[in-house]
Amino acid sequence: MTTDPFPPAETYTVTGTGPAAGRGPARVVIRGVRFILAHVPGLVAAGSKPRRELPAGGAALRAELRSRLRSFALAVAYPPHQVMIGSLAPEALREIARPWHRHPIAGARPRGPGGAIVDQMTFYAWLARADAANLVRFTEDFAARLADATGAGPIPAASAQQIARTLEDRGEPLFHEDERPVGAVAAGHEQDEALSATVLLENLAAKATGALALRRLLDEVDDPDPVEYLLGCGEEAVGDRYQRGGGNLAKAIGELAGVRTAGGADVKAFCAAPLHGLLMAGALVASGRYRRVVVVAGGSLAKLGMKFRGHLAAGYPVLEDVLAGVAIDVGRDDGHSPILRLDAAAVHRVGDGTAPHQMARVLTVEPLRALGLRLSDIDRYAVELHNPDITEPAGSGNVPAANYQVIAALAAQAGEIARSEMPAFAEAHGMPGYSPTQGHIASAIPYLPHAVAGLTDGALRRVQLVAKGSLFLGRMTAMGDGISMLMERNTLRTAERGGPDGGAQG
Repeated sequence: MTTDPFPPAETYTVTGTGPAAGRGPARVVIRGVRFILAHVPGLVAAGSKPRRELPAGGAALRAELRSRLRSFALAVAYPPHQVMIGSLAPEALREIARPWHRHPIAGARPRGPGGAIVDQMTFYAWLARADAANLVRFTEDFAARLADATGAGPIPAASAQQIARTLEDRGEPLFHEDERPVGAVAAGHEQDEALSATVLLENLAAKATGALALRRLLDEVDDPDPVEYLLGCGEEAVGDRYQRGGGNLAKAIGELAGVRTAGGADVKAFCAAPLHGLLMAGALVASGRYRRVVVVAGGSLAKLGMKFRGHLAAGYPVLEDVLAGVAIDVGRDDGHSPILRLDAAAVHRVGDGTAPHQMARVLTVEPLRALGLRLSDIDRYAVELHNPDITEPAGSGNVPAANYQVIAALAAQAGEIARSEMPAFAEAHGMPGYSPTQGHIASAIPYLPHAVAGLTDGALRRVQLVAKGSLFLGRMTAMGDGISMLMERNTLRTAERGGPDGGAQG
């Protein structure tokens, strides 16, 4: 039996009225962050890579994949997942031998100060809630199990024959514990590729996981202000054949999470989108237009099992078996939460070079020098925090380690450290990677729960978030993208200047 940790809310009751127009400029803080990891082994085969390669591999490859899927208990005890939900510090991973899946955390719990890990039954219950077009159906037996296990109320059900007909008509199967489908997603239109069952399942999965994260944030972060605007920063293109990426999944996520006080829109920038969303959210609050904006995103189903071949070859379990959702609360200065230094934001411009050292210079050195800061003045750099347990067996290397090496080289080039000190600099200012390879999720933001804690109740003073985006993947440009944001302890400048820090935080 599992209990649904986030029962549906009919409405999100708040005080306050209307937008904050005319309230004047304000300093901006990040008040809270929550992640959701939905463990969905039954959907791994629906990821883009398994979907393409399993048919060619036949029954043997399918059987091998199924044999390497993890249980929920093992997913919860996996050390990087415990870091994602804030129950374990990133630095603690250095004390655990790799590969980390061989060293599960004893007594690990699915809830932490930075989020929660939910099981597949909970995810399926929310998937059913997310369906506004009556396209998701479960078998009668499984629907009854699902309602009983999650306390979710009636679940849309269909006979086995109806499920079979849906699958024959280009539907998408839903699996749970074996080879037999327990449900299906129907296509939204007979001739519209953008409303195929495959695309709709991806979009519904993003909606459900984003809403799970947003609901948890609203339930746990004490804030008197209503959420007035939502910025979606996921990677899915929601639309139809006439506007394939029309979007505004943000508003759909808000509806599912029970928010009635917010409008919203989506921000698209590949993996860099969450930080672009933070920049826009901060600007909306600083301008006085809104008091509280939440940046939200759901998981990328297409990336499930993306590197499964490498994991099978290495004898690993399939580690890309979770969908990640996130909600980031941006609001007016409360005197305690970390300041989001909008004046220190940097974006990669069209004319900037795209070599790693050029990108790093634009995003780290230049904005810090403008404030009179050195690279060593940043306590932690949060970069692309991909989990090397996932990437290395597939030949993708250790992405965070490579990023920290570049930043350390820039510090040496600037004369802040000797070249011999580069490894020590990277270890002191960096961290091991631990994020699922969910694209936009991995770029800097997994560190946010730890940054908020360290900048309020810990010893951190400054954290720089650095994200990159692969714009070239869309075939519209050969450019990459990048953006960085600086977070600062709320009382830092007051203490350093010996007086109050008045005026707007730009």
